[in-house]
Amino acid sequence: MTVHTLSAQPTHSVWDRSLAPRLHIEPGDEVEIECTDASGAQVRPGTTTAQFLAIDRTRIHALTGPIFVDSAELGDVLQIDVLATRHADWGWSSVTEGLGFLKDRFREPYLFHWQLDGETTSSLYPAVVPVRPFLGVMGVARADDGAFRTRPPGPFGGNLDVRELCAGSRLFLPVYNPGALFSCGDGHAAQGDGEVCINGIECPLDVTLRFHLHKRQPLAGPLVEASEVAAADSTANAWVVVETGTDLASAARAATSRMVDLLVSRWSFSDVHAYILCSVALKLRLSQVVNEPVYTVSAALSKQILPHRELFPAR
Repeated sequence: MTVHTLSAQPTHSVWDRSLAPRLHIEPGDEVEIECTDASGAQVRPGTTTAQFLAIDRTRIHALTGPIFVDSAELGDVLQIDVLATRHADWGWSSVTEGLGFLKDRFREPYLFHWQLDGETTSSLYPAVVPVRPFLGVMGVARADDGAFRTRPPGPFGGNLDVRELCAGSRLFLPVYNPGALFSCGDGHAAQGDGEVCINGIECPLDVTLRFHLHKRQPLAGPLVEASEVAAADSTANAWVVVETGTDLASAARAATSRMVDLLVSRWSFSDVHAYILCSVALKLRLSQVVNEPVYTVSAALSKQILPHRELFPAR
């Protein structure tokens, strides 16, 4: 195993499989990755609302990468272990006209600055908000030629905004291109389900990730193995299926169906028994509702109710 470092700059804000890799690694390697905040370092402590409105929005998400994982190819699964996250003691949230779940109610632009005090923030006193940093964007290059903005997530991962992806978690993604071409960014110190105002606590975030490769394994879309330790109000120690779609109900059905398939293929349930288990134990959550026209739904099932399984055992 080799430990690499990767600075944030130069960032990129599109998915494009023609982008040259910034780093080549072997499966099993660790990478210490520097990520700017989602604005690409255009927002800083003291930035005014007027200055925020003038930022270059083509730089939103400002991803670090791509990382080329040697021997990764179409049909493989890339496993990303989140080993550590380190925030920079500050963050921001905003209201932007025309964006957000309540955009018809909140039209006035607004920028709020957070001071992060280790594992909590009291910036919105008297509320004390737990800080549990995670990357809002982790993904591999899409299967299509061309440059695609990073706002909509998909089977390749991307702008998932799944807050279970904190330190101790694992993310599994299907590979579509040689080397996988992994990129990440959009650090959040905290986020509610739905990310309703368009932001979590956006912040610069340094992370340590370890990469594994599972050869010739089928996977329809992102799958999360959530950490045993999570924020008090998030799902811990669970398997989490992530689905995205233009219709919330359809995305929820797709996530539930994928969980049924997972139970059948890995725990040998019959279809109907898996369906019933989901009905009594599955947690369906809205991970994001603001990346219109697509929405992201997470379907979580506690690992405590299932026998231990390595979903992608070494061959």
